[in-house]
Amino acid sequence: MPGQSMPERRPVNLDLRTIRLPITAVVSILHRISGLMILPAIGLLLALLSLSLSDEDGFNIVRDLLGSTVGKFILWTILVAMIYHLVAGVRHLLMDLGIGESLEGGILGAKVVLGATALLVLLVLVWMAF
Repeated sequence: MPGQSMPERRPVNLDLRTIRLPITAVVSILHRISGLMILPAIGLLLALLSLSLSDEDGFNIVRDLLGSTVGKFILWTILVAMIYHLVAGVRHLLMDLGIGESLEGGILGAKVVLGATALLVLLVLVWMAF
């Protein structure tokens, strides 16, 4: 009837710890987070490149930093963010082409993104160990 408002029947749950997001939402949120992580990482990597190119002492400082356990962990973390962002970005490009737009295709694509990222991250970890 005109003039009468219908009560909202949407559930109201503001406790973020109890909300269960679908895998497609988790992959999308992680894609955004990895993109945000990459921005300061590029600045850090450019600063290290600049220092390494400044003189021999700067190069030795960067070499020692990246050779340390903390430096390797930071570099590995940056690579994980970049790998995830790349793989999830390819998924989005495929979806722009009409591939994997259905619910089933989206879920499968999200699982492929997580699996491919895990495999590539493991390969990078092995590569960095040697």
